[in-house]
Amino acid sequence: MEPAPAIRKWTDRASAKWLLLAAVIVLLAIANFTLSTYYLRIINLVGVNIILVVSLSLTNGFAGIFSLGHAGFMAVGAYTTALLTYPVQRKPLLFPNMPEWLQFVELPFVAALLIGGLLAVLCSLLIGICVLKLHGHYLAVSTLGFTVIVNILAANLTDFTRGSSGISGLPPFTDMWWVYAIAAITIYVVWRLLHSAYGRAMLAIREDDLAAEAMGVGIVKHKLLSFCTGAFFAAIGGSLYGHLIMSINPNMFSYSMAFGLVLMLVIGGSGSIAGAILGAVLLTLIPELLLNKLERGIELFGVRLPQMYGLSQVLMSLALIFIIILRPKGLLGK
Repeated sequence: MEPAPAIRKWTDRASAKWLLLAAVIVLLAIANFTLSTYYLRIINLVGVNIILVVSLSLTNGFAGIFSLGHAGFMAVGAYTTALLTYPVQRKPLLFPNMPEWLQFVELPFVAALLIGGLLAVLCSLLIGICVLKLHGHYLAVSTLGFTVIVNILAANLTDFTRGSSGISGLPPFTDMWWVYAIAAITIYVVWRLLHSAYGRAMLAIREDDLAAEAMGVGIVKHKLLSFCTGAFFAAIGGSLYGHLIMSINPNMFSYSMAFGLVLMLVIGGSGSIAGAILGAVLLTLIPELLLNKLERGIELFGVRLPQMYGLSQVLMSLALIFIIILRPKGLLGK
């Protein structure tokens, strides 16, 4: 007896997902053993950006919260993890004025990641209670204010952050398997959340928050859920980013980072997990592998092009304009 069409369709989709996952694992394994350190770092950076943009899509794309605070949550996670995983032998030299109890703390990477994520959740909870009743550009400016506050604190709390000098010499814990395992967990958590009652409530809030509230949806509660979940994974992504390049400083988590993540989401599609992944992949690879080479000058059809610094920003801005005109919801937006 043949299975029902609905069951067969579900089985085919599940099989396709497992095959895709197996293909990704095989490709990552091949890349890990064949590519140079430079290209491996780019692949890891793609994975980190997938974590950040997919988590941002939960707030900006599905709950209707235009947040610019992701860079601030990244900084919270990156600095927390850096302080908790820094070798105790070198802490007194780098942080001579740090409290003694913290100088002798060195935790495993997983524990530090979770603590950084939970601290970001606490920050998002305190901020969200205050600002999530706002709408539109008022909400965007208030979340951007959080990023500014974190940036200023990181620059001035020199006993813990070393100010603008930053923290260097971080242990290189971030590798391809850590990055893509957490990216897979992020995608799965966001997908499961969206296909639950909470996700349907978030989509209703995005479409019309007044109508959703009239139907009994708790606006602030569901916005807080998406905001805190996004903050948790943003902190994890920031921690992975810091341990990937083995150095952090306040300038890494400024306006440019916040707007860069939003740009990836807008180009890929703010209403789609696949769009968020596509935007993260494209806007990580294209500037690094193509546009930066154009800036340094290349030979094209026998003609030597001069160095044109800043060309990558110009071309990406033009691409954004065309995508917004032709595809207002992004390449894969819904």
